[in-house]
Amino acid sequence: MRADDLILFSQVFELGSFSKVAEQNNLTNSVVSKRIARLEEQAGVQLLYRTTRKLTLTEAGRALLQGAKNVKQATQEAVDSVSGFGERVTGHIKMSVPTISGDLLLAQAVAEFCNMHPGLTVDMSLDNRFVDLVDGGYDLVIRTGYLEDSSLIARHIIDSQWVVCASPEYIARYSKPQSPNDLLTHNCLQYAYQTTGASEWEFKGSKKNKIIRVTGNFSTDNATALRKAALGGYGIAYMPRCLVYHDLNSGDLIDLFPEQVGKRLGIYAVYPFTRQPPKKVKLLIEHIKTRYLENAHYF
Repeated sequence: MRADDLILFSQVFELGSFSKVAEQNNLTNSVVSKRIARLEEQAGVQLLYRTTRKLTLTEAGRALLQGAKNVKQATQEAVDSVSGFGERVTGHIKMSVPTISGDLLLAQAVAEFCNMHPGLTVDMSLDNRFVDLVDGGYDLVIRTGYLEDSSLIARHIIDSQWVVCASPEYIARYSKPQSPNDLLTHNCLQYAYQTTGASEWEFKGSKKNKIIRVTGNFSTDNATALRKAALGGYGIAYMPRCLVYHDLNSGDLIDLFPEQVGKRLGIYAVYPFTRQPPKKVKLLIEHIKTRYLENAHYF
């Protein structure tokens, strides 16, 4: 069935006559009639009872109506989602982003967006805390991990793969672990900012992912500090690949289990629940997503 025929069918129910539908869509009555007949032929059943006074849905027509309404609503929402994209963007946006994303690409992407729209100002804080959007007055937050608050809307941007890595100096001194279980005998540097415990490192298993509970003498909630400790040869680190992408390429850090690490978290644009977010927020999300996808190799 064609989506435009389903939309036309829902309009026939709403307006109650072929002539009103024809007038609204700048069609002739015969075209409307032929398209409804085509829909009935494709469905294999009669959808409408036609009399000189009114149109009535058959049982099959009532069953199809909700689906037709859904198609119409989805089409309208698709149009609404891009409405105003060519208009001037003004106002203010308050947002919060994680430190890794902010340092890596968001600071530049958001500053670029402000430059593209001179009437707009953005207040962007870099914070690893899961801030309260409503109480904090935030229009937009970039989050990594899982969203549990049903009063918020999350739009997926990209997935972030984690790695287990160490410097060549550390490996030369303490040997390279051959399997994740070998980590139990190594000094594991722990990143306290994660949804699971800092000492619980996730790896792929044959049926489901498994957790290795590691130990170590250094823990931090600052990703930059964790990276520096790993580069200094003080232990093995478990962190997002985007943070150490250049270090891995240069050989300053070694990816120890490139195909085995099971942790892969989504990065989301999150905003308070509304039918449609403000145009300025929609545009900023689109801009941010474009910049993330241009740098997908980091993740």
